[in-house]
Amino acid sequence: MSSTLFKCSILIFMAALLSACAATTPQIIPTLKPTATATFTPSPTFTREPELTPSATAPPPTATRGPSPTPLFRPTITPQGTIPPTRVLDPNAPRIEFFEAEANAVAPGDTFNVFWSVRNVNNAVIYRLDAQGNREALWNVEPAGTQAIPTRRRDRGQINLLLVASRGNIEVQQPLTVLLECPIPWFFAPAPDTCPTDPAIQTRMLESPFERGRMIYVQERDRIYTLFNDGREPAWVAFQNRYDPAVHDEIDPNFVPPTGYYQPRGILGFIWRANDTVRNRLGLVVGLEYAIAYEGFFQTATNTAGDEVLYISSADGGVIQLEPGGIVWELIPPP
Repeated sequence: MSSTLFKCSILIFMAALLSACAATTPQIIPTLKPTATATFTPSPTFTREPELTPSATAPPPTATRGPSPTPLFRPTITPQGTIPPTRVLDPNAPRIEFFEAEANAVAPGDTFNVFWSVRNVNNAVIYRLDAQGNREALWNVEPAGTQAIPTRRRDRGQINLLLVASRGNIEVQQPLTVLLECPIPWFFAPAPDTCPTDPAIQTRMLESPFERGRMIYVQERDRIYTLFNDGREPAWVAFQNRYDPAVHDEIDPNFVPPTGYYQPRGILGFIWRANDTVRNRLGLVVGLEYAIAYEGFFQTATNTAGDEVLYISSADGGVIQLEPGGIVWELIPPP
């Protein structure tokens, strides 16, 4: 207890002492006079960007567009102030109002009528044209009327007409075509577009196949048709039969062909042995030693130039077409 009182007395004494000092002697704290001091303010600095080296940069892919659709009908733009010219028809100019036939097709040998009407002309003529378009017959006619046109039994294909009307040096024309029916049937099918000239003829035939073509004998015509397939010209040739079995040998006994090949005999062999070109282009007979004998047909037609086209039955059931002039031949396979 006494110890505690002693400690409190000490504390009270010290507090009184400090209060007395503070009252009598003021505490002075020295203060430095402020001095103007430069303050460093950082200036903005320019930072240089690194130089860029240009490099080849592939352009972005461009989509390829397809062709732009073209409109079927485009608007016609007429510049302002421009008036399209108007075609003025001369009512007094020569003109053909119509030129017609009473039938689209007629039989060869029959007669058919044509009708026409023309205006503002001094004369009118109807021409018949040949296969080449040349004027071969004419009828001087009135500006309007009817005209009978005859045909020939040998006519094939079509009849071509031309109406020509004129006044002074002004001329107008109009063609007209009338088809000809086929009065004669073909001996094979499918039939050609043209009509046959005559009925088919049945006759005995001989045929041999060769290395590079074939030979066919037509008894009714007594001719040998030699057909080449070596790509050279002519593509085919025909020979008149000159073989006489009483005088000429059937074969050449001194010629021995290789195994599997034969020399042609009789009618065909006579041409083959006598003509070096035929022999060299055809080669030897292949497959059969003897020619095939059969009953066949042949029939002809006329092309647009008026030349004969020949059709011959083949031993294999097809038909051989021989174009005029030996230009080309074709095998029409059986149906």
